[in-house]
Amino acid sequence: MDFELSDDQQALRDAARELLDGRSTSAQVRATFDSDAAWDDELWKAMLDQGWTGITVTEDAGGVGLGWVEAAVLLEEVGAHLAPAPILQQIVALDALTGTEWAGRLLGGDVVACVAASGAREVVPYAPSAAVAVCVRGEELVAFVPASTREPAMDVTRELGWLDPASATDVTVLGGVDVVARFVDRGAMAYAAELLGGAQRLLDMSVAYAKDRVQFDKPIGSFQAVKHRLADMLVDVEGMRSAVYYAAWCIAASHPDASVAASTAKAWCSDASKRVAASALQVHGGIGFTWEHDVHLFVKRAQLDQTAFGDAVVHRTRLTQLLRPRVEAGESVL
Repeated sequence: MDFELSDDQQALRDAARELLDGRSTSAQVRATFDSDAAWDDELWKAMLDQGWTGITVTEDAGGVGLGWVEAAVLLEEVGAHLAPAPILQQIVALDALTGTEWAGRLLGGDVVACVAASGAREVVPYAPSAAVAVCVRGEELVAFVPASTREPAMDVTRELGWLDPASATDVTVLGGVDVVARFVDRGAMAYAAELLGGAQRLLDMSVAYAKDRVQFDKPIGSFQAVKHRLADMLVDVEGMRSAVYYAAWCIAASHPDASVAASTAKAWCSDASKRVAASALQVHGGIGFTWEHDVHLFVKRAQLDQTAFGDAVVHRTRLTQLLRPRVEAGESVL
């Protein structure tokens, strides 16, 4: 089995990285939240021009017709660049809303969506500007027009607001238990991919800083304690990558273990990203806590991504529910 990205997928990654290197720099991200804009309009237009919103939508429905591995490639780069645009939410919402009156408008970026899976009142990215919310409510997946106002938050790279599915009116039911599972799988994998991108960038920043920062006439990267920190970060990041792309492949292939893989990816990435962020702060020392440095932006964004579509505890609980029948039947869980 080939575990590497295909040539086309690598080309997609390179193109996404090039676009975001030019349009989602640290200065541009900071300019977006300093202006109090919901997102970067120029970046959003560039994403739309490249067809990112339709990455998983079939060509017959107006999309690009690729799949969830390709979506993971894009979202990893989005996380690595702190991209201030609602592309993750749009991709996940479109999967649930394909064939509805919302699909065309979301595909073209005329309106944006927000997504949530807990069923409870929670803080959701882009809820204040969303024209439609796609949420889990009980055992149903529903869509409705949200009523949310912008709230101040630690994560300043995205617009955030409270969303309460229980209080929604004029609700459209999109499906039951199976549709909910599909939605949770895709959202969990998407947020795991974004966490992966952010963790990889924190690792890269930490390695570069350890080479440049001199203490006692030596780069701090030469000290054993720092080497161990960086090695542990690498192990976590590579574990995140394996979990994310296996989950993306399972979803794309409609594999029976798609839900198991998605929950494994979200649980691992939620926990691992905390460890990577903590180590990044330790390696950078005092400068990592300052407003001028970007480390804190990645840490704060990860904190919300860790809880979106269920935190590690939620997904470990889901895994026990998914795997228990196999254990009781004497089957392998591997």
